[in-house]
Amino acid sequence: MDMDFLAKPPEIDRRQFLGNVTTGLMGISLANLMAQENSPPGWSPGQGTHFPAKAKRVLQIFCPGAVSHMDLWDYKPMLAKMEGQPLPGEEEMVSFQGKNGNIMKSPWEFQPAGESGKMITSMLPHMVKHIDDIAFLHGMSSKSNTHGPGCVFMGTGHATEGFPAAGAWSSYALGSLNNQLPTYVAIPDVRGEPPNGKANWSNGFLPAKHQALMMAAHQPIRNLARPGAISKDEELQTRKYLDLLNGKYASQRPAEDDLKARMSAYQLAAAMQLSAPEVADLQAEPKHIRELYGTDSQNPYLAGYAKNCILARRLLERGVRYVNLYCASRASGVDGKLNWDAHKTLKADYERHLPIFDQPTAALLTDLKQRGLLQDTLVIWCSEFGRMPTHQHNTQGRDHNPDAFTLWMMGAGVKGGESYGSTDQFGRRAQENPTTVWDFWSTVLHLLGLDYTKLSYYHNGFERRLTDVHGGVIQSILA
Repeated sequence: MDMDFLAKPPEIDRRQFLGNVTTGLMGISLANLMAQENSPPGWSPGQGTHFPAKAKRVLQIFCPGAVSHMDLWDYKPMLAKMEGQPLPGEEEMVSFQGKNGNIMKSPWEFQPAGESGKMITSMLPHMVKHIDDIAFLHGMSSKSNTHGPGCVFMGTGHATEGFPAAGAWSSYALGSLNNQLPTYVAIPDVRGEPPNGKANWSNGFLPAKHQALMMAAHQPIRNLARPGAISKDEELQTRKYLDLLNGKYASQRPAEDDLKARMSAYQLAAAMQLSAPEVADLQAEPKHIRELYGTDSQNPYLAGYAKNCILARRLLERGVRYVNLYCASRASGVDGKLNWDAHKTLKADYERHLPIFDQPTAALLTDLKQRGLLQDTLVIWCSEFGRMPTHQHNTQGRDHNPDAFTLWMMGAGVKGGESYGSTDQFGRRAQENPTTVWDFWSTVLHLLGLDYTKLSYYHNGFERRLTDVHGGVIQSILA
């Protein structure tokens, strides 16, 4: 046998190499097409659910700035017993903004709420009415301790920008419930957008039509009204002609995703000339409903958030599939002024934020319940991570803590009065039944009738998922 071939592979020139590469790629493409032709028909996006759904729509309430779990929902009596002492085992701890001081108790008392006796802060007198309907997830942790990436991770399952938000995935998978309104709406707070802004409700690599439309009570949709110089008939004829041109252009360029999205946006905008002003007309609400939410409050932030809460309910009851509702914004020059990032003066900051959140949010939950909407609406409450049980050095605030925080769910398919998972006795780290952001979204998708392992989109050589390659449904909180 001639061993020279093994010792020295035959040389090929550039032309031969490129020819072989082309042939190989053609073979791969052909095999892929044959596999698609021979595969049995299955689920496809927009054609229904993988299995019967408990929820048809989702309301995601997001409090940016990293809400302190042990000051709202995660009762830790050990903080009061050991206040002023070093945190055992972490006496020289350095966290996001530097050195930490000693253990700091919550500035407010906790009280039992509902039949379950769940201990929550006394600073939420309205929210206590709903405790028995809520399932708390106390063993959460995050991949990031920075607000921007933390918010994006919480919303998309990935800590970097460019991935679709959960609402975009829901739009892609389930389609619209009302072709007169957007499938996905983001409602930013009157104080501004959250950290990393529109990346929180981006379509990422999904078709562009799945990005959220931004809408708020203080920020009406612009350019909806027809100019006075143009008659209704003239506008209709112009649209028909535009549709004809766009359709012809799109048929010649089937890969132009942005063009399809733009055409869809124009068509939706035409429908919204009638639907959007109606849904945004908060004055159509009875006085007792506006008073329930607090729209007449002298606090402009409370009144602004209250109006957005009413808008969220009006969108949901008219068939919007997914609503992102924000309470607070990105950080300001002063920590904790515009969001929940209480590094220096936690007591003063939260005594500003908690009343803004409490009454309108509780009213929204009451309103959804009394209208029967909670039977098929899933409500989820989020923040990007938690805070430390100690105070920051030389301050009366708490630093970032990605190792422990709390999220909650209520509504369609959720077992109320539950507390799943726990942190250690100081609230420093998730300890019992720890859960991840991917587990959280796996459960949300499950309640929407979607298998988180099957909902994917091919992008840059990967079948991408909201839950990345992780996840698991949290069965204990399912009704």
